[in-house]
Amino acid sequence: MDGDSGRAARLRDELVDTLLSNGQIVSPAVEKAFRTVAREAFVPGDTPLDVVYSVDRAVVTKTDEHGGHLSSVSAAYIQARMIEMADIRPGMTVLEIGSGGCNAALLAEVVGPDGHVVSIDIDGEIVERAGVLLDRAGYGDRVSVVQADAEHPVPGFVLFDRTLVTVGAWDIPPAWLDQLAVGGVLVVPLRMNGITRTIAFRRDGDHLVSSDVEVAGFVPMQGQGAHVERTFLLPDRHGKHLRLQFDSGVPETMHLLDGVLATGPVSVWSGVTIGHGISFADLHLWFAAFLSGFCRITADPDTALAAEMGKTWFPFGGVRGDSLAYLAVRPAMDGAGVEFGATAYGVHGQDAATAVVEQIQAWDRNGRHRVPTFGFWPTGSAVPRLPEYSVVLRKRHGAVSISWLPSS
Repeated sequence: MDGDSGRAARLRDELVDTLLSNGQIVSPAVEKAFRTVAREAFVPGDTPLDVVYSVDRAVVTKTDEHGGHLSSVSAAYIQARMIEMADIRPGMTVLEIGSGGCNAALLAEVVGPDGHVVSIDIDGEIVERAGVLLDRAGYGDRVSVVQADAEHPVPGFVLFDRTLVTVGAWDIPPAWLDQLAVGGVLVVPLRMNGITRTIAFRRDGDHLVSSDVEVAGFVPMQGQGAHVERTFLLPDRHGKHLRLQFDSGVPETMHLLDGVLATGPVSVWSGVTIGHGISFADLHLWFAAFLSGFCRITADPDTALAAEMGKTWFPFGGVRGDSLAYLAVRPAMDGAGVEFGATAYGVHGQDAATAVVEQIQAWDRNGRHRVPTFGFWPTGSAVPRLPEYSVVLRKRHGAVSISWLPSS
């Protein structure tokens, strides 16, 4: 074993030990797979080994002409979590939507010699690359790599025991459910009003219910299942821009925001605090569910606006008529944490900031200590009356429900 391969083996074991310690690997089969598959065989040759074997860093393997990410080897923690969430067992037939090679090799190890993995991608170049790398790594007879648009049934196959989607999806097309076996599990990074959660779904009668959830994002799906966000540019007084990105439900009043950044900012504070190092990702999801005019916000780099916002905010907010407000924080808890609030621009900025703060306070009362659950209701199934603190988001092929249920 030469120096690089010896170091790779050592880093591989260290990675698995960390994933076990974090609870991201819990089963012996998944542990064995991660100790066996050489991740460096599936990434560009110049990728540093400490990046290859990082817990939470993806490695981009293909970009478009603008530098946008088209394919990657996902971070190890989400690969492990998704495989565990799917409850994959030896002998199963597993569909992977979104090819790259590494994840398919891990799946092949878990299903064993009596199982099979089908990995599909819409991009012929990605499919060819994945096929070559899997052959070189010794998985060519255990993984079928197919070029196909995932919006449609996979040709040549009938049912899959498990389906793992490794690209960001906006919807769940009928083909995924039609080819999912009875008792099957679908694990999918699902985008809901701009916020993504990786969700394990199981059937419950005519719809799907979540059995496990993880926070993670993926490169977006291409083909007929793609969903393009709408982006609006707001210029500041120096000609730089704030970008507002809407997944759906663009306010009809966007024209009223012309010149909004020329007004002075106003801030409103909520009294809601959180300690440093504690995740508040579910606050973003609450905003996506309940904040009117919700959008993601970015500022041009190297601008005063970006510098100002970088100190106080997280990139989510809402448009309210002629004004715009975004999530902000300030020091609190004697330096041990922060207080949430909102900063706004516009003639009615005080009202816009107050609307954000009211949702922060509502999340603190009704969502903060509850785990959100999800359902998917295909077209043709009726969404029933849902519990309090629920929302239904309409999709092309059905609807997604999000509910914050009391702890049992």
